[in-house]
Amino acid sequence: MKFSALVDSPQISTGRSAAGTVATAVATVRRDARPPSDRQGVCMAVLDPTLTIRQATQDFFRNFATPDESGADVLAGAPSDSSTTAPDICGRDFRELVHPSVRQPLMRQFERLLSGRCDRFSAHVVALRSEGDAFTGSLTATAVSGYAPDPAAVLVMMRPGQNAEGEAVVAPRKKLLSEIDARILEGIAAGLSTIPLASRLYLSRQGVEYHVTGLLRKLKVPNRAALVSRAYAMGVLTVGTWPPRVVEGFIK
Repeated sequence: MKFSALVDSPQISTGRSAAGTVATAVATVRRDARPPSDRQGVCMAVLDPTLTIRQATQDFFRNFATPDESGADVLAGAPSDSSTTAPDICGRDFRELVHPSVRQPLMRQFERLLSGRCDRFSAHVVALRSEGDAFTGSLTATAVSGYAPDPAAVLVMMRPGQNAEGEAVVAPRKKLLSEIDARILEGIAAGLSTIPLASRLYLSRQGVEYHVTGLLRKLKVPNRAALVSRAYAMGVLTVGTWPPRVVEGFIK
């Protein structure tokens, strides 16, 4: 079944079948549980086939729920009804927690999982905490089988990265670039030199150089190659698309 069909026609939302699926996912977490010291900081959540968050652990809430609601641990109680909500994060789309720069390739992985082409995948992820700041880490998603052939739920485990310096590079979603700066950055990332950029954007050569200098200063890099590399590292340029595109959330 296509991913779009799953999104448009949810197979699981609330009720007995959803509760059974969530209970199965929770049992999976417990069965595969490692020593507490090894699990520290790992965020776990159960998603339905629409990628809506149904249950999660305290570490997950600590990172993604609003501060006054981050102390619950829904997986610990394994409620009988998956519509039971704790914190404001339950019922939200998991996509909202993923940085725009990696959302598209990550959703392609989820599409394969939900269509039955794989039963598990691991990927690098850039996620957005409740305060809006970003962090890098690893994500593992596992399909949870139900009574139907297609996966009935997805168990997600995220482990934040340990490199604090690497985390600091990732930019939260904020308006960093003007429209013209965004188009120039896309052109540089696509390999265009000053004259073709000037012709495409109806600017003078000096105008392009002025904006490039501003971009180098803003991203604190010495040259164009470093500018593109840092833009990808910060999540300003979308991963997995060609020609390169600046994430809309960064454009003023």
